[in-house]
Amino acid sequence: MRQILNTSTTVFISIALAILFIAAACAGCTSSSQDARSTVAATTAAPTESILVFSGAGLKAPMEDIATAFTQKYGIGVQYSYGGSGVLITQMNLTRKGDVFIPGSTNEWKTAKTQGLVDSYDLIAYHVPVIVVQKGNPKNITSLKDLAQPGLKVALGDVNATAIGKAGSKMFKKMDITAAVEKNVVTRTPTINELVTIMNAGQADAAILTLDNVNTDKMDMIAIPLADNEVLITPIGVTTFTQNSDGATKFVAFVASDEGKAIFGKHGFPIYPDPVYEGVQP
Repeated sequence: MRQILNTSTTVFISIALAILFIAAACAGCTSSSQDARSTVAATTAAPTESILVFSGAGLKAPMEDIATAFTQKYGIGVQYSYGGSGVLITQMNLTRKGDVFIPGSTNEWKTAKTQGLVDSYDLIAYHVPVIVVQKGNPKNITSLKDLAQPGLKVALGDVNATAIGKAGSKMFKKMDITAAVEKNVVTRTPTINELVTIMNAGQADAAILTLDNVNTDKMDMIAIPLADNEVLITPIGVTTFTQNSDGATKFVAFVASDEGKAIFGKHGFPIYPDPVYEGVQP
């Protein structure tokens, strides 16, 4: 596989930096007022407590807006650790710090639950995989099977680190094109955000993103039929080791409320439940 990025090195560095961040962040996750160096926008009064949320990197846009609205409503600050879901699970296992987990799909939730990191969840929105190509579709790509054409440069999410990477792998396997597509893969990234950057920079002919991450100024989108697709559902819940159960529970309830889901809708996510995706199981 031709590489643009060294994925294993990137993931290792991401975990190391994130652990340092979490250690510093959790020192402020108490009831005493801190310096408000949070990812949430400042309010008129500094929050008197804060929570730490492990969030899939592809959810950053709505989660930032949610943090602002939540803090304004409850006076509780929000700090985030963003990353691929696999990286986040590793962080939680290593640190046992933090209050809320919101990955890209229920698949990652199930993995975290088997490791005793989380329990119950609420469902928030759909992550809908799509094919993206360079503007004007110069390679005439029309379907998933076209990603197996010799000579293409394809960018995908890492299978072990990202929900979108796992989804793509399942779709290729169903079509029996895994080996052919793999010959065209130039990179597998630790988060979906790097895939967006690669496509914006013209470094790949095609990639699999989710509907909410499509930049129509830089790329064209090709829908994947539901029969072939692996639509994901984003869950959220409290960690089993939270030290701020009340704040964490309030945050989960806010994200799962109509107000919270509307923020996801504003950022291009189909909101759960949606009749279009009624056949998609968590």
